[in-house]
Order: sequence, then structure tokens, then C-alpha cells
Amino acid sequence: MKIADFEKVSQEQYSSDLKALLGREDDSYQMVKIPARATSGSAGYDFCSPVEVLLRPGESVKIPTGIRCRIDEGYVLQLYPRSSLGFKYQMALLNTVGIIDSDYYNADNEGHIIIGIVNRGEKDLLIRSGDRFVQGIFSHYYLADEEENLNQRHGGFGSTG
Repeated sequence: MKIADFEKVSQEQYSSDLKALLGREDDSYQMVKIPARATSGSAGYDFCSPVEVLLRPGESVKIPTGIRCRIDEGYVLQLYPRSSLGFKYQMALLNTVGIIDSDYYNADNEGHIIIGIVNRGEKDLLIRSGDRFVQGIFSHYYLADEEENLNQRHGGFGSTG
């Protein structure tokens, strides 16, 4: 059953976010890869970093992936660190688990999935351009009976208040 589609954000959106988050301009948009599962039994879709980042112990960074995802209503994309990076470097997501809601696709930033990571380990963590660093898993969710004052989404991190 297909409930979602990954696609690239525009080059303009990617470049704008790259400059805002990492303070640089480059040709890394060509390195943006559509997330994919490694095997037929994999639950997670691997996200690759289009840019190289070096995180010293205790440092964090927000990586623009260049990816957006159209998700059917009633489903969510949950992001987790790849287990090998968690074990070797104690890499974690800044927000513990990334939640990509179905309405994020239409956000003002084109639904650009930006992933914040932190190196909680004791050695440098180098993520090269093209390295898989996070995995995304789709899940169905359920609603409570009472819903009031539902707002429209506009942006990314913390955009709903």
C-alpha cells in the first residue's frame, strides 16, 4: 500500500536553506537523493546528507536534506538516527524523534525536511556528502474525538506554536 511520495524541493528553496543553516552556497543540490529502503525487509527509508559536515563532541547542526514528502492524511513520517551512528558516535536528533506531518508538504518552505543532529559522543563525527545518516518510518495514527481550533501550518520547526 503506497501512502507517500518523496520528491526534491526546488533548487531555490534548498539553496536558501543551505545558506541560512550552514552559511554556505555550493552545488550540493545535485547530491540530493530520494530516500530509499536498503532491503525489501527494511522498514526505514534512508536519508542521505547532500553536504559534508563535521561535528565535534557536543556540537549540533541542522542539515537541509533537499527532500519533501507528500503523505496521505492519517499517516506520519517519523525520523530516527541510523543505529550505527547512534552506537559509534552517540548521534541523536535534536528533537529526539523527528515528526513530519502530512500537512507539512504544503508549508511555506515547500515542506523541506531539515534534520537537526547532535554528536553526544567523545569523538568527531564526519558525515560525508551521500552518507546515510537518518531513517524515516511511516506510521498510521489515530485521532481523539475532540478537536478544536485547528490551525494551518506555515513553516518548519515550531511553526504550529
